[in-house]
Amino acid sequence: MRHLLIVGGGVAGASAAYFAAHSGWAVTLLDAGENRASDVPAALLNPVRGQSGKVEALSLAGLRFTFALIHGLEAQNHAVPHGQTGVRRPVPDEKTRRKWEANLPADLPHRWRDPVGLPLGWHSVLDIPEGGWVSGAALVRSLAVASGARLVRGRAAAITASGAVLANGETLSADRVLCCGGSFGREGGTHRAGSLLLLDKAPPQPLSFGAYLSPAQIGGVLGATFEAPAVSHAEALAVGLPLQSLDWLLSKGAALADLSGVGVTGRWTGVRLSPLRYGPDELGVWHLSGLGSKGFLLGPLLARGVVEDMGSTC
Repeated sequence: MRHLLIVGGGVAGASAAYFAAHSGWAVTLLDAGENRASDVPAALLNPVRGQSGKVEALSLAGLRFTFALIHGLEAQNHAVPHGQTGVRRPVPDEKTRRKWEANLPADLPHRWRDPVGLPLGWHSVLDIPEGGWVSGAALVRSLAVASGARLVRGRAAAITASGAVLANGETLSADRVLCCGGSFGREGGTHRAGSLLLLDKAPPQPLSFGAYLSPAQIGGVLGATFEAPAVSHAEALAVGLPLQSLDWLLSKGAALADLSGVGVTGRWTGVRLSPLRYGPDELGVWHLSGLGSKGFLLGPLLARGVVEDMGSTC
């Protein structure tokens, strides 16, 4: 049996472990078990990203794939709190709406609505019925368990095409090595911290423009700020949530909904890595990392793809 070592147990690594195990690989999942951006309390599954109304390649396919994967895990009795209740994206004026209308693909189900129930200042609302949210931590945990992969806790000190040496000196050998480590412990790329405020109440479906309000497994979330890029995970995480960012986040939240009577119960911060890295490097080590804020939108779909690509080269 072919043996695959996956370094990193976030959404990319756990998804790859799941698909590899179901494709006949014996899988070892090496995960430090800390500082994972994929443990976000509520990941927004929204194919219309940013404030331009553009839909990137694979976004709609990725959205559908992730929700199908969630439903498949639930059929296997794994609990993955989520809501495919749609995402509402308000726009401030007619000009923005026309720009979005020009950018939206014909195959994206959507409708425009009046901004009923929103604070004053919005022109209209784009309703994306296939969107929603998922508990990132629950999805990652369910994928890892359902894969049946051997889980090893630790950090890789050195990685080759045939295995890894851990910080404690242990050696793991494999026929293929796939790096899905994200920002934690990674050098190079752009590391950017983002924070969510944990709320005791939530809207019935996600709202997003600038920041987003979303239900979560418990209460809801308001996020996310994205701080200035840093050169390492540690440097990005050290920024925390500056008062300027907190003020910005609260003002964005108040523009989306009436937050009077809503209590803040805590804060979650994760560090994301970009740009995307996919496929083998010159040494034969495979990579799926740098998904940035699109981890749950594209991660599972790309993980299946990289597993298929690895299999075709064996």
